[in-house]
Amino acid sequence: MRSLYLSIFSAMLGLGIVAPLMPIYARELGATTLILGFIYSSFSIARTTFTPIVGFVSDKFGRKSFILLGLISYSVISILYIFARDPGDLIVIRFFHGLSSAMVIPCAMAYVSQLAPRGEEGRTISSFNMALLGGIGFGPFLGGVIKDVFGFKLAFISMSILTILAFFAAISIPNIKDRSEFRLKIKRPLISIMIFRFSTAIRLALIIAFFPVLINLSGYQVGLVISTIVLMNAFSQKFFGRFVDRFDRVRLAIFGSFVSTVLFMTLPFTKEFKIVLMIATFMGIFNGLSMCSASAIAVSLGRIYGHGTVMGLFNTSMGLAMIVSPIVAGFIADFTNLVVSFVSLGMFSLACLFIF
Repeated sequence: MRSLYLSIFSAMLGLGIVAPLMPIYARELGATTLILGFIYSSFSIARTTFTPIVGFVSDKFGRKSFILLGLISYSVISILYIFARDPGDLIVIRFFHGLSSAMVIPCAMAYVSQLAPRGEEGRTISSFNMALLGGIGFGPFLGGVIKDVFGFKLAFISMSILTILAFFAAISIPNIKDRSEFRLKIKRPLISIMIFRFSTAIRLALIIAFFPVLINLSGYQVGLVISTIVLMNAFSQKFFGRFVDRFDRVRLAIFGSFVSTVLFMTLPFTKEFKIVLMIATFMGIFNGLSMCSASAIAVSLGRIYGHGTVMGLFNTSMGLAMIVSPIVAGFIADFTNLVVSFVSLGMFSLACLFIF
């Protein structure tokens, strides 16, 4: 699976390069806070709509073709950002970018999930999460530097080149089909993991969409903060992977998410960069605990409902949060401010933990 890990790392590195730059780029094109929410949500609307479909179909016909098609689409779409003339163009481009994402991440997760030995779900999926988050984590820092030194254009070109490299790395992976029997009746364990994934994605959605305009930081500093959150998550995966295979995964997921959400709600009240960076470090660690635990639970459920189907729904839940959260936060901010948005949605995220 090393080829798949390398492919995902390269693709996510390219995607991560643009993450901290999109709000600034959209502002330069005239986007309001509410429109900025729609720009981010368009990506997730496409991803959320097509992810469960792709996941189900990949269980029947294999996953490799979806991964390759998604990666080559990523590369082409990355260049289109350069030619955007207004926020409306960004909304359309982000939609097709989300469609490409629906073909790549859920299928790659399902691929790894299917090969995970019983009792080692945490250890196996943590390796994938590390590649995924490692790419996303290094990307924002690299993107901030590229933007400050060379401008937006080279950042988008870099994303395209890295995705092409990911495509070639993925060519060597074998095509496998899922032997699990799909069941149309979705029971409480699957609903619970979907709600949990939704609640944890709220934090990520707001940080990516609004953090660069919430606190007055340079492109380099914004990139470093986002990279710190994601990289601490990534680096903790190996440790937590073995940990969650030995203890109660549900309790670990709830504890990690609770602490991370509380830290998230302190960000709007923190103006000093060093303190922001410290909060980001601990957020990343506890995000790692909750993500690894929830992913391992999803792998186990995949044996019942189909790995592609479960990972599709798992990622769809994240996509729903990415759609709703930026729009709701933008709406609240237009009538109050972003501080209220962060605290309100943080409280909602905590409330979701009681359902899980």
